Amino acid sequence: MRKTTPLAVLASAAVALTLAACDSQGTTGDESGSTPGPIKVSASDTACEVSATTANAGNVTFEITNKGSKVTEFYLYAEGDRIMGEVENIAPGLNRRLIVEVADGGKYQTACKPGMAGNGIRGDFTVTGGAPKQNDANAQKAQATKSYNDYIANNTAALEEETAKFVDLVKAGKTDEAKAAYARTRVYYERIEPVAEKFGDLDPAIDVREADLEPGQQFTGFHRLEKDLFKTGLQADSPQIADKLLTDVKDLVAKTKTLELTALDLANGAKGLLDEVATGKITGEEETFSHTDLWDFQANLDGSKGAITSLRPVLQAKDPALVSTLDKEFANVQGLLDKQRAGDGFKLYTDLSQDQVKEFASAVDALSEPLSKVAEVVSK
Repeated sequence: MRKTTPLAVLASAAVALTLAACDSQGTTGDESGSTPGPIKVSASDTACEVSATTANAGNVTFEITNKGSKVTEFYLYAEGDRIMGEVENIAPGLNRRLIVEVADGGKYQTACKPGMAGNGIRGDFTVTGGAPKQNDANAQKAQATKSYNDYIANNTAALEEETAKFVDLVKAGKTDEAKAAYARTRVYYERIEPVAEKFGDLDPAIDVREADLEPGQQFTGFHRLEKDLFKTGLQADSPQIADKLLTDVKDLVAKTKTLELTALDLANGAKGLLDEVATGKITGEEETFSHTDLWDFQANLDGSKGAITSLRPVLQAKDPALVSTLDKEFANVQGLLDKQRAGDGFKLYTDLSQDQVKEFASAVDALSEPLSKVAEVVSK
């Protein structure tokens, strides 16, 4: 969903190569189309070839190879375009693995998104039977999802409250105060973005960037108001855009209250948030007009760490060495961010030197590598 840059591609390439090197499963689909092992996905600029179109309920593993010339993404959608799992920022020639828990049988769709844009190249996918959800079958995993649900609830409540304040400032024409509130309001959204992305069009409505608009798509949400506040000045329809933002946020908050997450959702979300950093925050592409990217960077890091903290007892029992590595790399990234603090926030992205940007990219790469292993550990 985020456009990428060469710097982000390099960061992701190392992660993808590591994944490819450590993968040991290689089972392919049988004649019926179902498969007990990884399902191979061959993604190109014009096709999305999936080796099996059915799978049994439970953990479904996809191994995606990008054979095209564009950076791509892979998704598994449920009805209503609800995202069951996703892998972003797959550079040309590289492999990525997605493990997603699908407990309910039914109709789904796979999708490759060359160029990381549009609705993708889609295909029907069927899940048969049913399986107990991980959070129902394992006490540690159940506690992990409960802990993370509390984290989501706290952040969505704060998001709704702060968005309401931000919207009031915009509607009152208090530009300077709205500018000051912009970054701190978005923090709560950026922490929970993998959850928001599960709800169809809500994430684009709330968080689409102008550069990523599809033909005919209305520019709404935080980034439209960012442009109004930091570049063009408030527009005649800014109050209406602000009202829509609050309505969409309230809709998101309501939907998160009934969302049933699994331990795999937490693992994939933690990695997804670091992908968000690699494809937007450390490249300065996210906050084009305000340049408050480091606020978002911190929020994505917080959200990723929140998911891993919830999973910590599970990971500690299965792979304590991985926990130690994660602790070290999280601390390293946080240390770099702390150096860029200014008051109660951060310096603008435009104040960073190229050497500092490269240092951030290297640190994110080093954290992404162990994060990419979490889903496989949790799925065992």
